[in-house]
Amino acid sequence: MGKVFVQITAEHDTNGMIKPTVLHWSDGRKWEIEKVFDVRMAVSLKAGGQGLRYTCRIANKQVYLFCDDGKWFIEK
Repeated sequence: MGKVFVQITAEHDTNGMIKPTVLHWSDGRKWEIEKVFDVRMAVSLKAGGQGLRYTCRIANKQVYLFCDDGKWFIEK
């Protein structure tokens, strides 16, 4: 397994919270992040690395989206 780095469009509020809203694939496709269920510090057991793990719903599937030092990735 590995990491797939992605570009994210996100909203930043006045408390410093970051809410990802759109996931951009390198081929130009975009996916709306329908809902963020949970945010916590976690380790990616499949891809390695750690950071803020966002448990999201994208295209009606649960996805773990990680932010590690400003770089966003999902597990391959």
